[in-house]
Amino acid sequence: MILLVDTGPLVALLDRSDRHHAWAVEVFSQLRGPLMTCEAVVAEVLFLCARNRVSEKAVWALLESRTLRPLPVFAESPEAVVRLLKRYASVPMSLADGCVLRLHETLESSVVLTCDSDFRVYRRSRGRAVDMIAPDGI
Repeated sequence: MILLVDTGPLVALLDRSDRHHAWAVEVFSQLRGPLMTCEAVVAEVLFLCARNRVSEKAVWALLESRTLRPLPVFAESPEAVVRLLKRYASVPMSLADGCVLRLHETLESSVVLTCDSDFRVYRRSRGRAVDMIAPDGI
């Protein structure tokens, strides 16, 4: 199984005041292997850490250790990501969500780790629901 990490779980892990912090700590303590994501998620996480006055050092450590591996999704398939952004414009879909969903479409055995209920609305190619791990109530 390939784990694709969205912004929410990473922010929740790092920010003790986040409502999903305990869930994120528990989930991340059970994960093995590298966590895949996209560059847009890394950018969102760093922005939210700065805005919430949470140290970015843990993000850098995850990246330097290659525990968190951003893939160049938008650079490799901009048309596919833009197609998703247009399809879900009414949600609205962020660039990070579009890139994570595109990864999920292309990586067959992947599961999205998210705190975002929009992933219950999004669909993979051929209308398949997104395989995800999320806090209860999401």
